[in-house]
Amino acid sequence: MKQRITYIVSDPDTFRPELLDVKHASITLKKVQAAKERKVTIGLGELPEQLAKAFEQWHELHIRWASSKPYPSIPPFISRVTPGLHVFFTPHKAKPTNGQLCDLLHSTFGKELKCSSTSEAATKLPILSERFSMSASSQYYSYVPTLANLVNYVQEKVCGEKKRCKEEVGELLEADYLDVDYDAISHAVVLNAFWSTALDGDSWAETISVPGKGQSVEVGVLMHETRPDPEDIGFGGFLTVLGQDKAPKPTRFQTPTRHYPLSSTSTATSDAETSSLTYSTSFAPPTGLHPTLTLTFPTSPIPPNPTCKLHTHLTLPSYLILDKYQFTDSLFLASHNLKSLHSISGATDLEAPDWVVEQWGSAVLFELAVAEFVEGEDEGENEGKEWNATVPLHLRYLPAAESSHTSVPVPWPVVFWACRAEEGTKMSVNPFDRLHLGYEGLFGPKTRFMHVEPQGGQGKLVEWIDVPVLDLRKAKWVEVGTIGAVIVAFLGLVWVLFGGKSAAKKVESKGEGKKKQ
Repeated sequence: MKQRITYIVSDPDTFRPELLDVKHASITLKKVQAAKERKVTIGLGELPEQLAKAFEQWHELHIRWASSKPYPSIPPFISRVTPGLHVFFTPHKAKPTNGQLCDLLHSTFGKELKCSSTSEAATKLPILSERFSMSASSQYYSYVPTLANLVNYVQEKVCGEKKRCKEEVGELLEADYLDVDYDAISHAVVLNAFWSTALDGDSWAETISVPGKGQSVEVGVLMHETRPDPEDIGFGGFLTVLGQDKAPKPTRFQTPTRHYPLSSTSTATSDAETSSLTYSTSFAPPTGLHPTLTLTFPTSPIPPNPTCKLHTHLTLPSYLILDKYQFTDSLFLASHNLKSLHSISGATDLEAPDWVVEQWGSAVLFELAVAEFVEGEDEGENEGKEWNATVPLHLRYLPAAESSHTSVPVPWPVVFWACRAEEGTKMSVNPFDRLHLGYEGLFGPKTRFMHVEPQGGQGKLVEWIDVPVLDLRKAKWVEVGTIGAVIVAFLGLVWVLFGGKSAAKKVESKGEGKKKQ
């Protein structure tokens, strides 16, 4: 097992080397305000046999979970996915795996997940760039608000009676995101967790030690620095390898990165207005069966440079659907501040109710119709004015319930500028880069993503909307009325078939008797 723990100090002016107490096999942090990333690499031979066999069924498997709590992005941990559970995978061609992934997800993330078999629940992942031709082939999504089920599973199946293991796994309950990666080439499972702030919300005061004899842990305490190359990201600080080094080593390095923040310290051509750009998501009540998702920006977005285009990537659960035929009309797009529908995949049947849809939902990529920035143009008239982009959606019919409405979650989409990078091939050397986010393969190989921060609505990056459903409490009268109507119709039919004939015979016999007289 290998471990790499990285701290990114939030305010370099407050950090002093005295806050670190480094020994040969341990390091103690004394109230260090920083973001934290923990990367653990585990060989399949170190996992329980049942869990190792579950991973071996896949050519590659990538799990991305993100919290619904808003958190600040700190370089180099900038990339985002919509809140919930994302699974990207490619099965082995020679090994049937139908249903096994769903069983694994039910065991680790909750039995309530809508997943019976991967062939039915998953959707094909559109890949438009040859750079990502080796990306996973299928995608699955479900809104999972917490990692409690996963934590309990790992503590029981993997940790056993190891107290230290249970404590470290328990910290995942406060993580902002968690990545799990496996591929058949490395035969190793890589877990990557991120905390934007300390567990107590203030600073890290903890001791990290080597887990066992002959093992080592890489620890870095770094500070974000400006760098001469606008497409690189720079760091300075201290590195140590517990179990090998006796003292932390000063270090300074820079690396190209695919994901950038919108700030003057991380982009070459961003101004104050661009760097402070944020967005929020809302639905105008009452939503009814045709809700409209609204993206609100505090001011009209200005491209950081001429090559940048503003995009939003939506992850829609199965009960929400987008009518792609609406977005072929340029006037319709313009009325919603949308420029084009770049990609849509997944469940797109407009007529099917939710209970017959096997797939998890659909993924949609839009380009927003922002105004081009003209140097020297007066920006005063748009200052302080909100700018909105809207996406009309449709709700599928949901199963009946003991109420007239039911609430369903809708995760916030991610919003980012897609810009042209000069040296896209060099991005692969970044040790902090994240792949398999569901939307990078929709762009070219020389694309860098500059992410817009979400504001966070009432402390959550998810909206709950009320959906009208059939009320079972009132449906009983419908049932009684329907049965009564059927009985009356049946009796009427019997009377017509039998009672009517006998009456006709009596009339006929009376008529014959009169003729004889």
